[in-house]
Amino acid sequence: MTADEVLDIFRQCGALLEGHFILSSGLRSPVFLQKARVFMHPDKAEILCRALAEKLRAEGYGGVSQIVSPAVGGIIPGYETARHLRVPAIYTERVDGKFQLRRGFEIAPGEKVLVVEDIVTTGLSIRECIACLVELGADVVAAACLIDRSGGEAQIGVPLVALANYKVPAYPADALPPELAAIPAIKPGSRGLA
Repeated sequence: MTADEVLDIFRQCGALLEGHFILSSGLRSPVFLQKARVFMHPDKAEILCRALAEKLRAEGYGGVSQIVSPAVGGIIPGYETARHLRVPAIYTERVDGKFQLRRGFEIAPGEKVLVVEDIVTTGLSIRECIACLVELGADVVAAACLIDRSGGEAQIGVPLVALANYKVPAYPADALPPELAAIPAIKPGSRGLA
């Protein structure tokens, strides 16, 4: 699946938005990928995550025992990708600001796992999820996402496999280009700003 095909699914679902958006990282952007609009269509999520699973296999990352995702955004793509890799899917949750495994989910020391996320901008959620897993003794072999909006610039500490790279500009609030500063900002993301 090409990056254009991935973005076309987002467009079909009304999930590629233009305006002035405050991202969960706190950065500002003229483009927002509202993945919830894609995930509300199981057939579209299935197409994307099947393609992601195929790409993971092709790149040599299919032989893991579990997929782990950061909640909440990574749960659906993690589950659906795990379904196509025929492995269990679990997720980490924030407890007092730090990711933890809950709900009886477990990782064995040395267990080879993949982290699957929805969209990567700075890689913060993946890094925090990986830190949790490493602390538990897991061997995080790679991470994956549907769209890497950093265009490969996000550093997460393990290889990152993206179904699509889509470099979108993002700016600190105090360094906006005039055309973006002229538009009222909307915060459609889910994570509170620090």
